[in-house]
Amino acid sequence: MGLELWTPRVDPAFAVEVERIVAAHVAPVAVAIDRDAVYPRDVVRALARAGFTAATFPVELGGGGRRFADLVAIFEAVAAASAATATSLITIFQAGETVHRFGGDALRRRYLPAIADGLLCSFAMTEARHGSDVRHLDTRARRDGDAWVLDGRKAFVTSASAAELFVVLAETPVGVSAFAIPADTPGASIERAPSSSTFGLRNGPHVDLVLDGARVPLDHLVGEEGRGVRVAATTLDHSRVLAAAIGCGLARAAFDGALGFADKRHVSGQYVIELQGIQWYLAELLAEIDGARLLTYEAAGHLDAASAAITDAAPEVRRQALFDIQRWSSSAKLVATRTAVRAALQAIQICGVRGCVESAPFGRYLRDAKTYEIAGGSSEILKNTLGAYLVEVVDGPG
Repeated sequence: MGLELWTPRVDPAFAVEVERIVAAHVAPVAVAIDRDAVYPRDVVRALARAGFTAATFPVELGGGGRRFADLVAIFEAVAAASAATATSLITIFQAGETVHRFGGDALRRRYLPAIADGLLCSFAMTEARHGSDVRHLDTRARRDGDAWVLDGRKAFVTSASAAELFVVLAETPVGVSAFAIPADTPGASIERAPSSSTFGLRNGPHVDLVLDGARVPLDHLVGEEGRGVRVAATTLDHSRVLAAAIGCGLARAAFDGALGFADKRHVSGQYVIELQGIQWYLAELLAEIDGARLLTYEAAGHLDAASAAITDAAPEVRRQALFDIQRWSSSAKLVATRTAVRAALQAIQICGVRGCVESAPFGRYLRDAKTYEIAGGSSEILKNTLGAYLVEVVDGPG
């Protein structure tokens, strides 16, 4: 009887059900999703019906009321089958979690049940001139009677080709603010840029969101006016842990493929798995993937605890909690995505020419892993964040 390789880090029954749903809806079409580079609408809506897109939302608003670690387990399992599908889910999370955490009651009641029912979403932050620098934006929002009016262009927006709701950052007279913008809002449109497709995480082209006098009701301001940087930072910190989960899923998939090959491939009178050199390759990968998974789930636990501290705590406790969130989310994504790249490369090496053929999945794993090492916060950005944390450790109060 074989041993269980990847033991669940959450409730085992929940983990088994997640794996069952992924096997039924995601795995059979993973190759086609990557090949066609089209947003997997039907797959994502099936996962929404299974509770994947609203797992952490309140039960009374259509959600599952689950811990963040359960969401990490969902993303890890989905990514092991199709990282492109997991990327589609992460943009829904970014928009939905922003509304969940910062939106007013009317906004939450309007959109959270819809997301649970399959509403497709995207998070529009990046601009051509400023990249991901959310403190400097060209997109503007102004109040006009009973509405906000937005003008500007967001660039390279993931999932925008299919999104029905955007959360957008824009500059207002008092600072950066966040807004919920339905895709069918008059004055809102999408345009495909010349370099809009990536070689990995192929869930459709990354398109521009153009806002030309787009009007939304006043209650579509998400959070307080002028507090958009904090809104974005909180959302990105949480989504980086989910990016780490995607890295863990990719690393697992690459490892499983290499192990399966080594177990079946017979060379010079013995199976490849019996060769000590191959065992060492796999042993190192196993230890690295275990470390990445432990760090990612530990980060999820810290995010749950820190979020509670931010909600109801003294200022100094809130400050510590905010820095803890940045530390754990940055560390998890840095390690897990790097591990995913290494696992994909090593799997190809173990499988030799059979790892290089187009019919093998390892090229997809490598393309997806390398893309996510850059997307959602590059390794350099994450190191800068961790460096700033260390400066606070040595120079902070006390």
